[in-house]
Amino acid sequence: MDKERVVITGLGVVAPNGIGKSNFKEAIINGVSGVEHMDELKNLNFGCQIASIPKIEAKYKEDFTNKYKLKKIISSGILFGCMAGTEAWVDAGLTINEGGNPDWESGCVFGTGISGIEAIDFSDKTVDNGNPRKMGGRIAQQAMNSGISAYLGGIIGLGNQVTTNSSACTTGAEAIVMGYDRIRFGLAERMLVGSTESQGANVWAPFDAMLALNRKDNDTPKTASKPMSKHSSGFVPGAGAGALVLESLSAAKKRGARVYCEITGANVNSGGQRENGTMTIGNISGIEKCINDALTMSDISANQVDLISGHLTSTIGDRIEIGCWSSVLKRDKSDFPWVNSLKSMIGHCLSAAGSIESVSAVLQLYHGFIHPSLNCQVVHPDIESKINESKIPSEVVFDNKLNVVAKTSFGFGDVNACIIFRKIPPDINGRRRK
Repeated sequence: MDKERVVITGLGVVAPNGIGKSNFKEAIINGVSGVEHMDELKNLNFGCQIASIPKIEAKYKEDFTNKYKLKKIISSGILFGCMAGTEAWVDAGLTINEGGNPDWESGCVFGTGISGIEAIDFSDKTVDNGNPRKMGGRIAQQAMNSGISAYLGGIIGLGNQVTTNSSACTTGAEAIVMGYDRIRFGLAERMLVGSTESQGANVWAPFDAMLALNRKDNDTPKTASKPMSKHSSGFVPGAGAGALVLESLSAAKKRGARVYCEITGANVNSGGQRENGTMTIGNISGIEKCINDALTMSDISANQVDLISGHLTSTIGDRIEIGCWSSVLKRDKSDFPWVNSLKSMIGHCLSAAGSIESVSAVLQLYHGFIHPSLNCQVVHPDIESKINESKIPSEVVFDNKLNVVAKTSFGFGDVNACIIFRKIPPDINGRRRK
């Protein structure tokens, strides 16, 4: 059977450098960093004492939770996800279903890593104090892995598949691929997809213990996240959420929806922790196959890729990632695509990274700009041998000819994802809004 074409009609984001799509767009254009020193981490004797978290005003939080009747939300991840998800839904020109029948043609795949950790911590302390009955009736749904999709499904009234995925730092990109496949095969008309991650010491402590976090730049937080740099020294932890509304092209055209771009192909796979792959380092063969398969599905040739929105965490993985792209594309360093890393501004938001970065990729494609990749004044020699350093922008580049953006995400467990976003032709676009 003919497969449905899948487009993006809505975006929402809660990022450390911008709450909401408009604020986020301005922040990434201007290279605004959300990384700050955290007294909490210093007081807890963390090696890494910097992080990147969304700044949500108390009044904004109160108004949002009251509007959607979200009582006693203690999970920051669920709050971030609900904010991003509802923004994306409204941005798509869709209405929040406050009553009546479920929307049987609309569903949700919204992932997370450990967004329920605050609820679990609260539960543990209440039980340890001998007061289990005092924890209330709203902790279970915040502690369960599927809490975020359950909340979003209930707020909007989604009647199709409503589920949560979890694949470490590949989670956000994987959620997009899962929603894309569901629409492509005619199982839904639209899917709200994305991911979220809670903030705080309990989330970040395991990474600090394994020495994966930056502990050399505690006094200079804004320049601490240095993807692709010779001086990279570990990632900066972050939190937040990103959300996208995916829709069949036919459904979007029928209701006259504004279309940001099309997903022409996507792939998820695993390197199986074989060959050179481990629990924490990706198998090069698996990464290259993931990228190749996504390009093949998209019918996109190597020389058509204009921008790589990389995973690029400010670790040794950056060299592996660029090496894989070089091997797959086989393009000369002077002809290499633009490459940038949003993590240079907001650190690594873990399971939320892929969705926030995908929102960024779509905004760049739709509005015709390439955001800067900060703190890479001296490119790592292994990367510089494959990319002309001028293709790693230190300032925003406005480019209306931007047509194809490739987004990659990689995660612990040797899991990979690649999504190909392509500008939608003007003759099939709906109404255009900011």
